[in-house]
Amino acid sequence: MQDMRPTDAARASLYNKNKLKLGLFAANCSSGRAATKVPERWRANWDDNLGLAKVADEAGLDFLLPIARWKGYRGETNFHGSVLEPTLWACGLLAHTKRITVFSTIHAPLLHPVVAAKQFATADLIGHGRMAMNVVCGWNQDEFDMFGVENREHHLRYAYGKEWLQVVRRLWEEEGEFSFEGQFINLKGLISNPKPYGGSRPLIMNAGASAAGQEFALGNSDILFNLLVTPEQGRNAVAASRARARQVGREDIKIFTAGYYVCRPTRQEALDYHRYYVEEQGDQEAYKHLLDLQFPSPEARKHHGADALRMRHIGGNGSYPMIGSPDDIANELKMISDLGYDGMAASFVNYLDEFPYFRDEVLPRLERLGLRQRGSID
Repeated sequence: MQDMRPTDAARASLYNKNKLKLGLFAANCSSGRAATKVPERWRANWDDNLGLAKVADEAGLDFLLPIARWKGYRGETNFHGSVLEPTLWACGLLAHTKRITVFSTIHAPLLHPVVAAKQFATADLIGHGRMAMNVVCGWNQDEFDMFGVENREHHLRYAYGKEWLQVVRRLWEEEGEFSFEGQFINLKGLISNPKPYGGSRPLIMNAGASAAGQEFALGNSDILFNLLVTPEQGRNAVAASRARARQVGREDIKIFTAGYYVCRPTRQEALDYHRYYVEEQGDQEAYKHLLDLQFPSPEARKHHGADALRMRHIGGNGSYPMIGSPDDIANELKMISDLGYDGMAASFVNYLDEFPYFRDEVLPRLERLGLRQRGSID
């Protein structure tokens, strides 16, 4: 079996000269990443997603990253209650864009690997090599109950995910039939055609944060997705991941993180709007339910500092806040790049309304700072 990897030629939109790759995060979900009641919040309908993908593609953004969500977080808005299925969403967007990479996010325990291999190869052909896969190994039992699936113990989730990916990759790479015998997966007479685009394979991302998650990501992914809490924490997290990657011969792995933008002509305007949509209009009930799922005990909530990060959780689902003028946002992104991150997946309260200002004001500043190149993949 050949070791099929992404190649520069086939995966150009994430192998370009932009030092910091930029993408939009969670636009397939109602309210995006903001648990807010403001009337302008993101509705996540198909037409708006398609329009957003086109303007992001034309602007030279590098990727679109969805969330796989099956059940809302309740509250007045039922935060994430309406979500476009990520793989079908990606296929539609790939058919209507030219350069941008489009991820799908999938829960490995909820999708049979034979189906996944066929779906992703098909999507990759639609996009001429612009499909990518964000693999989630398990989290929300509230959603898994809808499928009649029990979350495995934490370390076993990644052991299962490793076998799942092995099956998918062999289906992409091998021509003849084969069988697979593992601890969790046992399948016979496996074969899948057509193969992904251009003799390569889709990029693979994973957001493993624990020791088991990091080991899985470094052994099986092209992109490690890390949480950025503070600059000091981020610098240490990147350094630790790079060191571990060197130990296992994975110096090529990229490290992305997540954030959210509130960009206005002045810093005060941005701060005022952030306060309005978080403090005055935050969906507190949805926020509480989300924290109950993520941190089921008071001890866990205290350990992760969840209550101290309340504004961040409502403002951007716990991701890193970038709030201010175009100069402020550009400088934040420069700082994030200097920490060692290769990519930023970020959200807006309303992507389609707010992105054009970001495009016109922030992207040129990033070019002047040396983080981006005009033309993106030229």
